[in-house]
Amino acid sequence: MDPHNIHTLQNDDTPPLCGGESHFSGAELCFSVTPEYNRAFNQCWTFSGSGSLDFNERYTVKSGLSFWAARAVYEVDTFISGEAVFPLRLPLSGSFAYVFNGMPDYDTGSHTLLPLISLKGRRAGISVGPALRFNSFYYTRMVFESILAVSAYVNFYNTEKFRIGLRCANFSDFTVGNFGSYFLNLNSSLKLTKLFSLINELELYQSGSSGLSANFFGIAYRGGLTVSWR
Repeated sequence: MDPHNIHTLQNDDTPPLCGGESHFSGAELCFSVTPEYNRAFNQCWTFSGSGSLDFNERYTVKSGLSFWAARAVYEVDTFISGEAVFPLRLPLSGSFAYVFNGMPDYDTGSHTLLPLISLKGRRAGISVGPALRFNSFYYTRMVFESILAVSAYVNFYNTEKFRIGLRCANFSDFTVGNFGSYFLNLNSSLKLTKLFSLINELELYQSGSSGLSANFFGIAYRGGLTVSWR
């Protein structure tokens, strides 16, 4: 479900949670390219694609694959998630995601389970939950850590044709960072036709804020195309 245009179900059009008739209500494909500069690897690129299916205007299943590459190293990221909107007048939903991040050149990888409670309105919203991450290094035993995952957004302008907003978070579909490793994201979406939309995002990364010593880490631009069927 699009967090910026989420449908708030009313009591008279709320489908049952269990049983009853189920129907397909939408689908979306998104492809993007992200050039990035950061202090660890200098210039790097990310190529990603994702897709989602909506059912009964309430349930969403989403998955994606991302390939990140620098001069001497690469990373493969993937995720799968499910979300359900609660039968309330508020746009409140619950979701659960599995995220995998792997860097074969360093023999490292992480598996993250991410349950979230979200309030997603047309103008603003927030998502909060524990990120349960299992890290492995050079084929050693996995190390478990629990991290608070938080994401909040504000839309300055939001119509069917054009949207622009600001997001602050320490996780995305493909990655889950430490609590102090959040990013600021200025994003927009321009609807070209009934099917196609252009997306543009400018992200600023930092590190060390949990120790009250925030430092610039990197900057990235993400451009892509979204194909939607509603």
